[in-house]
Amino acid sequence: MIITYKKAKNKDIEQIRLIAEKTWFVTYEPILGKEQPKFMFDLIYSETALAEQMTNGQVFVLQFADNQIVAFASYSLKDEKESVYKLNKLYLDPTFQGGGYGKKLLSEVESQVKNLGGKILDLNVNRYNKARFFYEKVGFEIILEEDIPIGDYWMNDFVMRKILI
Repeated sequence: MIITYKKAKNKDIEQIRLIAEKTWFVTYEPILGKEQPKFMFDLIYSETALAEQMTNGQVFVLQFADNQIVAFASYSLKDEKESVYKLNKLYLDPTFQGGGYGKKLLSEVESQVKNLGGKILDLNVNRYNKARFFYEKVGFEIILEEDIPIGDYWMNDFVMRKILI
């Protein structure tokens, strides 16, 4: 398989939504129940919300395997003074999980961030999301716990950090 990447544009929003929908509910409903994941998905992954995220500085990276989109990630500048970027999203079509695609996509994001002068990459992950172990395996460390209100709900996250070399 040939793996390629491209920066997403507004015309790619529907494909981003499809990948997100395939992964979002199977990941979060076992942790949070049905209502909170639906509320958050509608808030974060509406076409309008994704377009605003792109306009407001989130860079979306699409990953293709033989011209088929299999995953996406997004990142943005978090702290210019300290050269910290934030990995906002990384979602892989579940049928491709376990094949090294997530690691390759993360490596591509890290490369792009380093090319922009980034020295640190942070992310938030739900404290009960098994993706945390993937992030630890690829060099991220938990630096703090954070509880973030979202509507009538809470996101109970770890903030994880990786120093980019």
